[in-house]
Amino acid sequence: MDFEAIYDWFMGLGEPYGVDPVIFGAIYVGAIPIFWVAIAWLAYNIKNGKSVAGPVLLACACAVSAYIYLIIVGENVPLWVYGFILAIIAYAIYSTLNKVKQKKAEVKKEQMSGGEMDEQ
Repeated sequence: MDFEAIYDWFMGLGEPYGVDPVIFGAIYVGAIPIFWVAIAWLAYNIKNGKSVAGPVLLACACAVSAYIYLIIVGENVPLWVYGFILAIIAYAIYSTLNKVKQKKAEVKKEQMSGGEMDEQ
């Protein structure tokens, strides 16, 4: 396998659009652990009855950060790419909100089953 050819292909991906694929990839991969920290923070806040706004905003920002880089830095990006990015952003928001609902339901279920045990 010719790794130099693969490297040249990868580095050439962003050339027509003025985007550095290494920076895009670093933002994309670097946001993953921060996203999971935000989800853990979200679960903590739900369990303790605190506001979920901060962790939800952080999780959403992590989910779309690499694409925001593409929108800001990219040049000559085809219109369909913007549509695709908007679809990804919409899905990220939808998915994050579903995770919030799921965590809230889990906490409510825990509290209800814990409350029943306390009464016995």
